[in-house]
Amino acid sequence: MTGLSRRQLVKGSALALGTGLAAPALAASGPIRIGWLPALTGPSSSTGIAINRGIVFGVAELNAAGGIQGRKVELVVRDTQSDPTKAVNAAAELTRSEKVNVLYGPGNSGEALACTAVIARARTPQLNPCFVDEVIDAEKYPLAFRTAPSNQQVGAAANRFVMDILKIRQIAVIGDTSGYGTSSVKAFAGMLTAAGATVAYEATIDANQPDLLPDMMRMRNAGARAIMPWSVNPGFLSRILNVRAAMGWDVIVAGQPTLGSGQTRALLDRPENWEKVYQTNFRNLCYGEDGRLPPRTADLVARLQAAKVETSDTLLWWIAAGYDIAALVAAAVREVGEAPERMASYWNTAGPFDGVYGRYAWGPRQHNGYPDEGVVMSQANSFRDGTFRLAPGYD
Repeated sequence: MTGLSRRQLVKGSALALGTGLAAPALAASGPIRIGWLPALTGPSSSTGIAINRGIVFGVAELNAAGGIQGRKVELVVRDTQSDPTKAVNAAAELTRSEKVNVLYGPGNSGEALACTAVIARARTPQLNPCFVDEVIDAEKYPLAFRTAPSNQQVGAAANRFVMDILKIRQIAVIGDTSGYGTSSVKAFAGMLTAAGATVAYEATIDANQPDLLPDMMRMRNAGARAIMPWSVNPGFLSRILNVRAAMGWDVIVAGQPTLGSGQTRALLDRPENWEKVYQTNFRNLCYGEDGRLPPRTADLVARLQAAKVETSDTLLWWIAAGYDIAALVAAAVREVGEAPERMASYWNTAGPFDGVYGRYAWGPRQHNGYPDEGVVMSQANSFRDGTFRLAPGYD
Protein backbone atom coordinates (compact mmCIF):
# COMPACT_ATOMS: atom_id res chain seq x y z
CA MET A 1 0.00 0.00 0.00
CA THR A 2 1.49 3.37 -0.99
CA GLY A 3 0.71 6.86 0.30
CA LEU A 4 -2.47 6.53 2.36
CA SER A 5 -2.32 3.97 5.12
CA ARG A 6 -4.02 0.60 4.76
CA ARG A 7 -5.73 1.19 8.12
CA GLN A 8 -7.28 4.44 6.89
CA LEU A 9 -8.42 2.89 3.63
CA VAL A 10 -10.04 -0.02 5.47
CA LYS A 11 -11.76 2.47 7.74
CA GLY A 12 -12.87 4.43 4.70
CA SER A 13 -14.28 1.29 3.08
CA ALA A 14 -16.43 0.54 6.10
CA LEU A 15 -17.79 4.09 6.18
CA ALA A 16 -18.55 4.06 2.47
CA LEU A 17 -20.39 0.77 2.73
CA GLY A 18 -22.25 2.10 5.73
CA THR A 19 -23.70 4.89 3.57
CA GLY A 20 -25.04 2.40 1.05
CA LEU A 21 -22.21 2.81 -1.43
CA ALA A 22 -21.60 -0.89 -1.92
CA ALA A 23 -18.35 -1.57 -3.70
CA PRO A 24 -19.15 -2.66 -7.28
CA ALA A 25 -17.29 -5.33 -9.19
CA LEU A 26 -14.65 -3.64 -11.31
CA ALA A 27 -14.36 -4.31 -15.02
CA ALA A 28 -11.75 -6.90 -15.92
CA SER A 29 -9.82 -4.50 -18.14
CA GLY A 30 -9.49 -0.86 -19.08
CA PRO A 31 -7.36 1.73 -17.30
CA ILE A 32 -8.48 4.27 -14.74
CA ARG A 33 -7.58 7.61 -16.33
CA ILE A 34 -6.38 10.55 -14.23
CA GLY A 35 -6.24 13.84 -16.09
CA TRP A 36 -3.54 16.22 -14.84
CA LEU A 37 -3.17 19.91 -15.74
CA PRO A 38 0.25 21.22 -14.66
CA ALA A 39 2.12 24.26 -15.87
CA LEU A 40 5.29 22.51 -17.04
CA THR A 41 6.50 25.59 -18.90
CA GLY A 42 6.04 29.32 -18.47
CA PRO A 43 6.59 31.70 -15.53
CA SER A 44 4.52 29.70 -13.03
CA SER A 45 5.99 26.29 -13.86
CA SER A 46 7.98 25.65 -10.68
CA THR A 47 4.91 24.23 -8.94
CA GLY A 48 3.80 22.07 -11.86
CA ILE A 49 7.22 20.57 -12.51
CA ALA A 50 7.57 19.43 -8.90
CA ILE A 51 4.01 18.17 -8.41
CA ASN A 52 4.39 16.29 -11.69
CA ARG A 53 7.36 14.37 -10.24
CA GLY A 54 5.18 13.27 -7.34
CA ILE A 55 2.11 12.17 -9.25
CA VAL A 56 4.17 10.35 -11.89
CA PHE A 57 6.03 8.51 -9.11
CA GLY A 58 2.81 7.69 -7.24
CA VAL A 59 1.11 6.31 -10.34
CA ALA A 60 4.21 4.26 -11.22
CA GLU A 61 4.29 2.72 -7.73
CA LEU A 62 0.58 1.95 -7.88
CA ASN A 63 0.89 0.26 -11.28
CA ALA A 64 3.96 -1.69 -10.18
CA ALA A 65 1.87 -3.09 -7.32
CA GLY A 66 -0.81 -4.30 -9.74
CA GLY A 67 -2.88 -1.16 -10.25
CA ILE A 68 -6.41 -1.06 -8.89
CA GLN A 69 -7.55 -4.67 -8.68
CA GLY A 70 -5.67 -5.44 -11.85
CA ARG A 71 -6.57 -2.26 -13.72
CA LYS A 72 -3.72 0.05 -14.63
CA VAL A 73 -3.82 3.76 -13.88
CA GLU A 74 -3.15 6.01 -16.85
CA LEU A 75 -1.97 9.60 -16.36
CA VAL A 76 -3.19 11.95 -19.13
CA VAL A 77 -1.15 15.17 -18.94
CA ARG A 78 -1.59 18.51 -20.69
CA ASP A 79 0.85 21.37 -20.13
CA THR A 80 -1.10 24.58 -19.46
CA GLN A 81 2.05 26.66 -20.14
CA SER A 82 1.08 28.95 -17.20
CA ASP A 83 -1.75 30.32 -19.37
CA PRO A 84 -5.37 30.32 -18.07
CA THR A 85 -6.80 30.20 -21.62
CA LYS A 86 -4.71 27.15 -22.50
CA ALA A 87 -5.73 25.58 -19.19
CA VAL A 88 -9.43 26.00 -20.02
CA ASN A 89 -8.93 24.41 -23.43
CA ALA A 90 -6.98 21.52 -21.89
CA ALA A 91 -9.61 20.99 -19.20
CA ALA A 92 -12.32 20.77 -21.87
CA GLU A 93 -10.24 18.30 -23.86
CA LEU A 94 -9.52 16.01 -20.90
CA THR A 95 -13.07 15.98 -19.56
CA ARG A 96 -14.95 15.76 -22.86
CA SER A 97 -12.71 14.22 -25.51
CA GLU A 98 -10.36 12.14 -23.34
CA LYS A 99 -13.13 11.38 -20.82
CA VAL A 100 -10.80 11.05 -17.85
CA ASN A 101 -12.25 9.52 -14.70
CA VAL A 102 -10.78 12.18 -12.40
CA LEU A 103 -9.10 15.51 -13.08
CA TYR A 104 -6.23 16.73 -10.88
CA GLY A 105 -5.39 20.41 -11.09
CA PRO A 106 -4.79 22.86 -12.58
CA GLY A 107 -1.67 23.30 -10.52
CA ASN A 108 -1.81 27.11 -10.33
CA SER A 109 -4.63 29.16 -8.84
CA GLY A 110 -4.98 31.60 -11.73
CA GLU A 111 -5.62 28.70 -14.07
CA ALA A 112 -7.89 26.96 -11.57
CA LEU A 113 -10.05 30.08 -11.31
CA ALA A 114 -10.60 29.89 -15.06
CA CYS A 115 -11.15 26.12 -15.20
CA THR A 116 -13.24 25.09 -12.20
CA ALA A 117 -16.64 25.85 -13.72
CA VAL A 118 -15.65 24.08 -16.97
CA ILE A 119 -14.69 20.93 -15.08
CA ALA A 120 -17.85 21.11 -12.96
CA ARG A 121 -20.10 21.34 -16.02
CA ALA A 122 -18.47 18.19 -17.41
CA ARG A 123 -19.43 16.33 -14.18
CA THR A 124 -15.84 15.15 -13.71
CA PRO A 125 -14.52 14.66 -10.15
CA GLN A 126 -11.75 17.17 -9.47
CA LEU A 127 -8.94 17.11 -6.90
CA ASN A 128 -7.57 20.63 -6.62
CA PRO A 129 -4.14 21.53 -5.15
CA CYS A 130 -4.63 25.34 -5.26
CA PHE A 131 -4.93 27.78 -2.35
CA VAL A 132 -7.24 30.47 -3.78
CA ASP A 133 -10.55 30.38 -1.89
CA GLU A 134 -12.99 30.73 -4.77
CA VAL A 135 -12.15 27.45 -6.54
CA ILE A 136 -13.85 25.35 -3.85
CA ASP A 137 -17.55 25.59 -3.05
CA ALA A 138 -19.30 22.34 -2.09
CA GLU A 139 -22.68 23.67 -3.23
CA LYS A 140 -21.60 25.13 -6.57
CA TYR A 141 -18.95 22.49 -7.35
CA PRO A 142 -20.03 19.28 -5.53
CA LEU A 143 -17.43 17.12 -7.33
CA ALA A 144 -14.45 19.40 -6.57
CA PHE A 145 -12.26 18.69 -3.51
CA ARG A 146 -9.28 20.72 -2.29
CA THR A 147 -6.17 18.66 -1.44
CA ALA A 148 -4.28 21.65 -0.01
CA PRO A 149 -5.02 24.44 2.46
CA SER A 150 -7.11 27.41 1.39
CA ASN A 151 -5.81 30.97 1.23
CA GLN A 152 -7.59 31.62 4.53
CA GLN A 153 -5.54 28.88 6.20
CA VAL A 154 -2.27 29.94 4.56
CA GLY A 155 -2.88 33.60 5.36
CA ALA A 156 -3.77 32.85 8.96
CA ALA A 157 -0.50 30.97 9.50
CA ALA A 158 1.63 33.69 7.87
CA ASN A 159 -0.18 36.53 9.63
CA ARG A 160 0.07 34.82 13.01
CA PHE A 161 3.81 34.37 12.53
CA VAL A 162 4.48 37.99 11.53
CA MET A 163 2.11 39.63 14.03
CA ASP A 164 2.15 37.33 17.06
CA ILE A 165 5.62 35.77 16.95
CA LEU A 166 7.72 38.49 15.29
CA LYS A 167 5.54 41.28 16.79
CA ILE A 168 5.48 43.25 13.52
CA ARG A 169 2.45 45.41 12.70
CA GLN A 170 3.58 47.51 9.68
CA ILE A 171 3.49 45.24 6.67
CA ALA A 172 3.81 45.49 2.86
CA VAL A 173 1.59 43.00 1.01
CA ILE A 174 2.52 42.42 -2.62
CA GLY A 175 1.89 39.88 -5.35
CA ASP A 176 2.35 39.40 -9.05
CA THR A 177 -0.41 40.20 -11.55
CA SER A 178 -1.52 36.57 -12.00
CA GLY A 179 -4.94 35.45 -10.79
CA TYR A 180 -3.29 33.92 -7.74
CA GLY A 181 -1.23 37.01 -6.92
CA THR A 182 -4.12 39.43 -7.35
CA SER A 183 -6.62 37.43 -5.30
CA SER A 184 -4.06 36.67 -2.58
CA VAL A 185 -3.04 40.30 -2.06
CA LYS A 186 -6.66 41.31 -1.69
CA ALA A 187 -7.46 38.46 0.71
CA PHE A 188 -4.35 38.75 2.89
CA ALA A 189 -4.37 42.55 3.13
CA GLY A 190 -7.97 42.34 4.35
CA MET A 191 -7.08 39.65 6.89
CA LEU A 192 -4.18 41.70 8.25
CA THR A 193 -6.30 44.82 8.60
CA ALA A 194 -9.02 42.87 10.37
CA ALA A 195 -6.39 41.50 12.79
CA GLY A 196 -5.20 44.98 13.68
CA ALA A 197 -2.09 45.31 11.49
CA THR A 198 -1.27 48.32 9.33
CA VAL A 199 -0.93 47.49 5.64
CA ALA A 200 1.75 50.07 4.91
CA TYR A 201 1.93 49.19 1.22
CA GLU A 202 -0.30 47.07 -1.01
CA ALA A 203 0.37 46.35 -4.70
CA THR A 204 0.40 43.86 -7.53
CA ILE A 205 3.52 44.01 -9.66
CA ASP A 206 4.23 42.55 -13.09
CA ALA A 207 6.47 39.55 -12.45
CA ASN A 208 8.48 40.40 -15.59
CA GLN A 209 9.26 43.91 -14.39
CA PRO A 210 13.08 44.02 -14.50
CA ASP A 211 13.64 46.75 -11.90
CA LEU A 212 11.90 46.33 -8.56
CA LEU A 213 13.90 49.05 -6.80
CA PRO A 214 11.21 51.76 -7.14
CA ASP A 215 8.58 49.48 -5.58
CA MET A 216 10.94 48.40 -2.82
CA MET A 217 11.81 52.05 -2.08
CA ARG A 218 8.11 52.87 -1.78
CA MET A 219 7.64 49.98 0.65
CA ARG A 220 10.51 51.19 2.82
CA ASN A 221 9.36 54.81 2.70
CA ALA A 222 5.87 53.70 3.74
CA GLY A 223 7.33 52.27 6.93
CA ALA A 224 7.01 48.55 6.20
CA ARG A 225 8.88 46.35 8.66
CA ALA A 226 7.96 43.12 6.88
CA ILE A 227 7.23 42.23 3.25
CA MET A 228 4.68 39.50 2.56
CA PRO A 229 4.96 38.47 -1.13
CA TRP A 230 2.45 36.15 -2.80
CA SER A 231 3.67 34.65 -6.05
CA VAL A 232 4.70 31.24 -7.39
CA ASN A 233 7.24 32.89 -9.73
CA PRO A 234 10.79 32.22 -8.42
CA GLY A 235 12.30 34.91 -10.66
CA PHE A 236 10.05 37.57 -9.15
CA LEU A 237 10.66 36.39 -5.58
CA SER A 238 14.43 36.14 -6.02
CA ARG A 239 14.53 39.71 -7.39
CA ILE A 240 12.74 40.93 -4.26
CA LEU A 241 15.39 39.31 -2.09
CA ASN A 242 18.28 40.51 -4.25
CA VAL A 243 17.03 44.12 -4.28
CA ARG A 244 16.45 44.01 -0.52
CA ALA A 245 20.11 43.05 -0.08
CA ALA A 246 21.36 45.68 -2.54
CA MET A 247 19.40 48.33 -0.60
CA GLY A 248 20.91 47.18 2.68
CA TRP A 249 17.36 46.96 4.00
CA ASP A 250 17.18 44.61 6.97
CA VAL A 251 13.48 43.78 6.56
CA ILE A 252 11.74 40.45 7.23
CA VAL A 253 10.27 38.65 4.19
CA ALA A 254 7.54 36.10 4.93
CA GLY A 255 4.96 34.61 2.61
CA GLN A 256 4.36 32.15 -0.22
CA PRO A 257 6.04 28.70 -0.14
CA THR A 258 7.98 29.38 -3.35
CA LEU A 259 10.18 31.79 -1.35
CA GLY A 260 11.94 28.65 -0.10
CA SER A 261 12.13 26.68 -3.33
CA GLY A 262 15.33 25.46 -4.91
CA GLN A 263 14.48 27.49 -8.02
CA THR A 264 14.39 30.70 -5.96
CA ARG A 265 17.66 29.83 -4.22
CA ALA A 266 19.38 29.28 -7.58
CA LEU A 267 18.53 32.85 -8.66
CA LEU A 268 19.87 34.61 -5.55
CA ASP A 269 22.93 36.83 -6.02
CA ARG A 270 24.36 35.52 -2.74
CA PRO A 271 23.30 32.76 -0.32
CA GLU A 272 23.06 35.40 2.41
CA ASN A 273 20.07 36.92 0.62
CA TRP A 274 18.01 34.02 1.99
CA GLU A 275 18.47 35.19 5.58
CA LYS A 276 15.41 36.46 7.49
CA VAL A 277 13.16 34.80 4.90
CA TYR A 278 10.28 32.61 6.08
CA GLN A 279 7.75 30.76 3.97
CA THR A 280 4.49 28.94 4.51
CA ASN A 281 5.12 25.24 4.78
CA PHE A 282 3.56 22.06 6.12
CA ARG A 283 4.33 20.24 9.32
CA ASN A 284 4.64 16.81 7.68
CA LEU A 285 7.38 18.15 5.38
CA CYS A 286 9.55 19.86 8.03
CA TYR A 287 12.32 18.34 10.10
CA GLY A 288 12.81 18.77 13.82
CA GLU A 289 15.79 19.97 15.82
CA ASP A 290 17.14 16.43 15.58
CA GLY A 291 17.19 16.75 11.79
CA ARG A 292 14.64 13.97 11.31
CA LEU A 293 11.53 14.02 9.14
CA PRO A 294 8.28 12.31 10.21
CA PRO A 295 8.49 8.54 9.48
CA ARG A 296 5.99 8.54 6.60
CA THR A 297 7.83 11.43 4.92
CA ALA A 298 11.26 9.89 5.49
CA ASP A 299 10.01 6.66 3.89
CA LEU A 300 8.85 8.53 0.77
CA VAL A 301 12.16 10.40 0.54
CA ALA A 302 14.08 7.12 0.66
CA ARG A 303 11.99 5.70 -2.19
CA LEU A 304 12.34 8.88 -4.24
CA GLN A 305 16.11 8.76 -3.80
CA ALA A 306 16.21 5.09 -4.79
CA ALA A 307 14.28 5.96 -7.95
CA LYS A 308 16.57 8.96 -8.59
CA VAL A 309 13.70 11.47 -8.40
CA GLU A 310 15.27 14.90 -7.84
CA THR A 311 14.26 16.80 -4.70
CA SER A 312 17.19 19.17 -4.21
CA ASP A 313 15.95 21.85 -6.64
CA THR A 314 12.34 22.13 -5.50
CA LEU A 315 9.97 21.77 -2.54
CA LEU A 316 9.25 18.32 -1.18
CA TRP A 317 5.68 19.25 -0.30
CA TRP A 318 4.91 19.83 -3.98
CA ILE A 319 6.16 16.32 -4.75
CA ALA A 320 4.24 14.85 -1.79
CA ALA A 321 1.04 16.65 -2.82
CA GLY A 322 1.17 15.02 -6.23
CA TYR A 323 2.18 11.65 -4.79
CA ASP A 324 -0.92 11.41 -2.57
CA ILE A 325 -3.31 11.77 -5.52
CA ALA A 326 -2.78 8.26 -6.89
CA ALA A 327 -3.71 6.75 -3.52
CA LEU A 328 -6.78 8.97 -3.07
CA VAL A 329 -8.09 7.98 -6.50
CA ALA A 330 -7.24 4.30 -5.97
CA ALA A 331 -9.06 4.26 -2.62
CA ALA A 332 -12.27 5.60 -4.15
CA VAL A 333 -12.25 3.41 -7.26
CA ARG A 334 -11.35 0.31 -5.28
CA GLU A 335 -14.27 0.77 -2.90
CA VAL A 336 -17.10 2.33 -4.95
CA GLY A 337 -16.07 2.30 -8.63
CA GLU A 338 -15.56 5.21 -10.99
CA ALA A 339 -19.03 6.78 -11.24
CA PRO A 340 -18.49 10.49 -10.41
CA GLU A 341 -21.18 10.79 -7.72
CA ARG A 342 -20.03 7.60 -6.02
CA MET A 343 -16.44 8.81 -5.89
CA ALA A 344 -17.54 12.14 -4.44
CA SER A 345 -19.73 10.41 -1.84
CA TYR A 346 -16.81 8.20 -0.86
CA TRP A 347 -14.46 11.15 -0.30
CA ASN A 348 -17.23 12.93 1.62
CA THR A 349 -17.72 10.09 4.09
CA ALA A 350 -14.71 7.78 4.21
CA GLY A 351 -11.98 9.96 5.70
CA PRO A 352 -9.79 11.01 7.23
CA PHE A 353 -7.11 9.85 4.79
CA ASP A 354 -3.49 9.88 5.97
CA GLY A 355 -1.22 11.02 3.15
CA VAL A 356 2.39 12.16 3.11
CA TYR A 357 1.55 15.80 2.41
CA GLY A 358 -1.23 15.89 4.96
CA ARG A 359 -4.36 14.39 6.44
CA TYR A 360 -7.42 14.91 4.28
CA ALA A 361 -10.98 14.97 5.64
CA TRP A 362 -13.96 16.25 3.67
CA GLY A 363 -17.70 16.29 4.23
CA PRO A 364 -20.78 16.90 2.08
CA ARG A 365 -20.76 20.62 2.93
CA GLN A 366 -17.01 21.12 3.38
CA HIS A 367 -14.61 20.39 0.53
CA ASN A 368 -11.60 22.13 2.10
CA GLY A 369 -9.91 19.04 3.46
CA TYR A 370 -6.53 20.15 4.85
CA PRO A 371 -6.12 20.57 8.65
CA ASP A 372 -5.31 24.00 10.07
CA GLU A 373 -2.60 22.59 12.33
CA GLY A 374 -0.73 21.22 9.31
CA VAL A 375 0.05 24.72 8.01
CA VAL A 376 3.22 26.21 9.55
CA MET A 377 6.07 28.60 8.75
CA SER A 378 9.64 27.49 8.07
CA GLN A 379 13.08 29.01 7.57
CA ALA A 380 14.14 29.36 3.94
CA ASN A 381 17.87 29.14 4.60
CA SER A 382 17.45 25.79 6.36
CA PHE A 383 16.61 24.19 2.98
CA ARG A 384 17.61 20.53 2.73
CA ASP A 385 16.43 18.55 -0.30
CA GLY A 386 13.11 20.36 -0.38
CA THR A 387 12.49 20.27 3.38
CA PHE A 388 13.00 22.89 6.10
CA ARG A 389 13.35 23.51 9.80
CA LEU A 390 10.32 25.03 11.48
CA ALA A 391 10.44 28.79 12.00
CA PRO A 392 10.86 30.25 15.51
CA GLY A 393 7.72 29.93 17.58
CA TYR A 394 6.81 26.41 16.47
CA ASP A 395 7.43 23.17 18.34
